[in-house]
Amino acid sequence: MILLIVGTPIAWWLARTGSKWKGVIGAVVALPLVLPPTVLGFYLLIALGPHGPVGQLTQFLGWGVLPFTFAGLVVASVFYSMPFVVQPLQQAFEAIGSRPLEVAATLRASPWDAFFTVVLPLAKPGFITAAILGFAHTVGEFGVVLMIGGNIPEKTRVVSVQIYDHVEALEYAEAHLLAGGMLLFSFFVLLALYSRKGAHTWK
Repeated sequence: MILLIVGTPIAWWLARTGSKWKGVIGAVVALPLVLPPTVLGFYLLIALGPHGPVGQLTQFLGWGVLPFTFAGLVVASVFYSMPFVVQPLQQAFEAIGSRPLEVAATLRASPWDAFFTVVLPLAKPGFITAAILGFAHTVGEFGVVLMIGGNIPEKTRVVSVQIYDHVEALEYAEAHLLAGGMLLFSFFVLLALYSRKGAHTWK
């Protein structure tokens, strides 16, 4: 939900803007696709830490520092999974074009009304794809999660880190159980996604 709330305005701006900054913002959003998770996690750790710009801001606001907390884990996961949400939404918005908005404007619909009554229904397949990909990618993340959240039981330990712990402890049966669950989850997520795309194409 947080990914969709944050990613939707970014995707809309990227789809509609003619600004010279479009390429820069698009590249920043897409960085997690090409950066190793440890590199991204390291710089997020610096930024969110007590001496980083974000860390100093959160301390000034009385929120403390975010690394090795659940809140920090959420922030890192949102940033790392952002391209998996923004790109499908951007493609959906670009596919709509400007014609439906022009028609809505002639009917005296405000930009907000046009967005919620015209754009959102037409972009529904993009939202579903973005939600599925964003959720699946967040659930399976390991590197950034370990760098920012650590491995604190009942606080920041996630399934991928738990699998790593089981393997380190030679507890292969437990690792198989969790890894198999993740494998099935990923398969059914992709199956649902491609089945929906196939049905949409057929229509």
